[in-house]
Amino acid sequence: MKIIADNTVPYLKGILEPIADVSYLDSKEFTPTNIKDADALVVRSIDKCTRELLEGSRVRLITTATIGYDHIDTRYCEKAGITWKNAPGCNAASVGQYVLSSLVAVALRKGERLAGKTIGIVGVGHVGSIVERLCETVGMRVLRNDPPRAEQEGEDGFVSLDTIAKEADIITLHVPLTKEGRFATRHLADHAFFDKLERNPWFINSCRGAVHDTQALLQAKRTGKVSELIIDCWENEPDIDRKLLSEATIATPHIAGFSADGKANGTRMCLEHIKRFFGIKIDKIKEVVPSAPFDPVIELGQFAMNRVEETILRSFNPQTIDRKLRESPERFEWFRAHYDHPREFHAYHIIGSSPEEDITLKRLGFQIA
Repeated sequence: MKIIADNTVPYLKGILEPIADVSYLDSKEFTPTNIKDADALVVRSIDKCTRELLEGSRVRLITTATIGYDHIDTRYCEKAGITWKNAPGCNAASVGQYVLSSLVAVALRKGERLAGKTIGIVGVGHVGSIVERLCETVGMRVLRNDPPRAEQEGEDGFVSLDTIAKEADIITLHVPLTKEGRFATRHLADHAFFDKLERNPWFINSCRGAVHDTQALLQAKRTGKVSELIIDCWENEPDIDRKLLSEATIATPHIAGFSADGKANGTRMCLEHIKRFFGIKIDKIKEVVPSAPFDPVIELGQFAMNRVEETILRSFNPQTIDRKLRESPERFEWFRAHYDHPREFHAYHIIGSSPEEDITLKRLGFQIA
């Protein structure tokens, strides 16, 4: 069996070699010639699996180590008999960590507290549900908008975008990018969306860049319809809009889902898909685990105030990569490829916390020593 894998899929090298002929390619090397004899592809979102790439190949399975799959021409794959699999939920906790850490960073900068604020979550799937839990844990009121779920499950517990526009202090997007159908999300956040906002909310996009209309977002920021921008996903990546970069409070190069844990989960799910599809045994799947943090113990006594917030930022602080992106926005894709993947909350042990802090930190996922 021959497998072609993107050479930036982490924790993969050495795992499949006992049972397959594995080649690792740069994304630019994914060409019809190079993949024509492969039985399976292991890809990331940067690897465009189009008809032009796949036609005439013997590829039978495409696995992507990502939640999103808009880089795969699924219609062509289905017509050509090529099975495709994504990794739903693999980096959901990572995006949740990104959102909460970013909110904490902005709140501390502004001298405000998150507790008591209302957050509107647009899209309450794997990621949105985790964001909901984390925000409720730190005392925020949550409004949930998810028309497909509301249609299936009933309206109870869900609100309209108009309600979010009227009541939310913060709006965060967690929807897939879809361009067709009743629930299409491309440019969901457009001029009409921003014009309805009443509370000058903070706006977060950590799902897909084209879910917001960049020009509409810029106008909303400049007219005060939104007050703070946390942007991880951009239209036309990696050629991001420099004006939006300058207006953003926190700007990052599409790394919200890039925790070491999320990466390991995505790789592991790809391996499970290969295992099931080809009916083979992959003994080394258990070796796909991230390394421990450099300093896995957080002593709360070192923080004079805002101890829970400072603990959250110790696990991941978006301001580090934010500074790098602002200095060299043309290196957007380089920053993604050479990112220092953080560990998630559960990889850290907390000491010196009060009983009240224990409750909050444990609910967030930290280990209490």
